Amino acid sequence: MAELATIARPYAEALFKASSSDLAGTAVWLDELAAIAGNAQMQQFADNPNATVQQVFDVIAGVAKSTLNDAAKNFLRLVIENGRLSALPEIAAQFRALKNTQSGTFDAIVYSAFPIDGGALADVKGVLEKRFDRKLNLAVELRPELIGGIRVVVGDEVLDTSVKARLEQMKVALTA
Repeated sequence: MAELATIARPYAEALFKASSSDLAGTAVWLDELAAIAGNAQMQQFADNPNATVQQVFDVIAGVAKSTLNDAAKNFLRLVIENGRLSALPEIAAQFRALKNTQSGTFDAIVYSAFPIDGGALADVKGVLEKRFDRKLNLAVELRPELIGGIRVVVGDEVLDTSVKARLEQMKVALTA
C-alpha cells in the first residue's frame, strides 16, 4: 500500500535521526508498539470517535510489556494525536530498513517445522550468511506444515529446503 508507506516514511526517518545514539533500543520499543497498534481490536478502539487521545495512549502504554521511556511515550502520543496509529507497523518496518542499511545487515525469516535451539541457529546463521553473502538478522517462525527442514526468506530471495517443497517438486516431476 503505497499511501501507507508514504505516510510512514517521514515518521520513520525523523525517529531514525532522533534516536541515532540508541537505534537498537528504539527498535525494540518501536516493534512492540507496532505489534500492539497492528491488533484489530486496538485499531477499532482507536478509531472510535468517543475514545480520547489520552485513553488510547493509556491503553497502549498499559499493554506494552516493557516500560516505555520518554522518547517512546512522546512518539506514541504524536502518532496517536496525528491519527496515524494504523501506520505504526509500517513506520516500524521502515525504521528497521533504515537501521539495517546503516549497519549493513538484512532481515531474514527462517520458517521451521520445529523449534531451533541457540547453537543450531548460530550454525544456520553462519551457513546462510555465506549463502546469501551478507550479514543477516534472523527471526524464526514455526510452520508445522513444512514437515521438516527450513524455508528462509531474505528480502525477495527464498531458499526452501523443507520436506514440503521437496514433496511438491516430486509431485510436479511425477505428473509431468
